[in-house]
Amino acid sequence: MRPPPTPDEILAYHRTLSNWGRWGAHDQFGTLNLITPEKRVAAARLVRSGRTVSCARPLPTVPSPDNTQPVVHLMTATATEGYGGDYFAIAPHGYSTSHIDALCHIFHDGRLYNGYPAERVTAHGALELGIDALRDGILSRGVLLDAAGARGTDALEPGEPIFVDDLERAEESAGVCVAEGDVVLLHTGRWRHRARHGAWKAHERLAGLDASCLPWLHARGVAALGCDGVSDVLPSRIDDVRLPVHSVALVAMGLHLLDNLELGRLADACAAEARWEFLLAIAPLVLERGTASPVNPIATF
Repeated sequence: MRPPPTPDEILAYHRTLSNWGRWGAHDQFGTLNLITPEKRVAAARLVRSGRTVSCARPLPTVPSPDNTQPVVHLMTATATEGYGGDYFAIAPHGYSTSHIDALCHIFHDGRLYNGYPAERVTAHGALELGIDALRDGILSRGVLLDAAGARGTDALEPGEPIFVDDLERAEESAGVCVAEGDVVLLHTGRWRHRARHGAWKAHERLAGLDASCLPWLHARGVAALGCDGVSDVLPSRIDDVRLPVHSVALVAMGLHLLDNLELGRLADACAAEARWEFLLAIAPLVLERGTASPVNPIATF
């Protein structure tokens, strides 16, 4: 297996892949700026069959090794009260809930994306780069890269790193080329592996991107990145750098990340439709000053 980047190379990525100032000193959107109105119109033209597919998991309410902060679902009214009512409490980050990270989620050297000081994330929430900046949603071309399929399987092993040649092999087999403003969804087959072998401590072992893929994401102009894991391979194999993809993507590049998606159904739909590009709509909740939102991305063919 090829070696990962060194800690010094990861530090260098924070400079060489930085988008700080690219869209102005007060930017809140990062690489989502690459989704132009023309890009959205072109994405809408991809709709042909009208088939829709959710890319979210059900909110996980059952504790498990990969769900240490389960969603709390309480009923506030039932047949006894004459109507149905309920209450949900959700900690969106972690390794089980489908969610999108806000750009305020990760700090590096005391800074957020675009140079905002980490102190802008306060006890009252994020005063910059909160998830509510995305209240108008994300609409663009979605591209599914089947990393598991590129390796000749439907599920990678936990801890298996994905390299640039895997991404390009997935592009080639799908007949697509990731372009500026695309939202890339990375299928590792995580949930299929879990269904067969049971839950495991996902914070210790997950298939995902080797950090050497970061320059490729930057060069292609990826607008947002989603995965059925957390994008990062775990362990990262880099000393003292646990989540290099999260750190460089969110802080340096301003690249929003979507974690713990359900992409098996989407992979099946892509195979049935014989195309791996689609209109993708992502609508985070308007959680003012929030660091993330549960999310249900919808792919339309």
